[in-house]
Amino acid sequence: MSTLKTNTIDTSTGTTITIPTGRVLTVTDNSGISIAGTAISATAAQLNVMASVTSTAAELNVLDGIPAGLTATELGYSDGVTSAIQTQMDTKGVGDALLASAQNWTAGQSGEITALTDGATITIDMADSNNFSVTLGGNRTFANPSNDTAGQSGSIFITQDGTGSRTASWGTDWEFAGGTAPTLTTTAAASDRIDYVIRSGTSIQAVATLNLS
Repeated sequence: MSTLKTNTIDTSTGTTITIPTGRVLTVTDNSGISIAGTAISATAAQLNVMASVTSTAAELNVLDGIPAGLTATELGYSDGVTSAIQTQMDTKGVGDALLASAQNWTAGQSGEITALTDGATITIDMADSNNFSVTLGGNRTFANPSNDTAGQSGSIFITQDGTGSRTASWGTDWEFAGGTAPTLTTTAAASDRIDYVIRSGTSIQAVATLNLS
């Protein structure tokens, strides 16, 4: 075996250095290899992994932007997932909760009670929750809510503050029996509940249960 010691390898013409077929160029210390000034730290074994890679440049570019902290385990969650993810979800086996199927719950279910911001006008965002609570610090108007969807139902827990005597008026979408909104219990710290079902985007049928204690 011949040994060549030199600081620079250059071509006599052109820009390509060719190793003839059947010949091998061996570099015993990979710390001595750099491309465009960037040192190559990969081992031969690591570089050989690329020999079996069939991904296109476009497919590899999909990885661009993946968080650096993503672990191999987290990436493994996608193993076996195809582009038809919704189809895979829809065909899950017996016992899985499917949105389009009737369910028989064998354990208690619950929805959070979302605290509303008290103010002169209270506009409920129905997308936030089904159940809401608020303590009135003055006379209030419950405006027509936003994001109301037919079929949604829930409750609004209304509590008087320590002063009491707080009243409530309601937007035109709120409908009560006989067309008359309830008169809240005005005792300090008193609690009332409004149960509702959204019939349409402009119709919320509601029932008041007053002076709960």
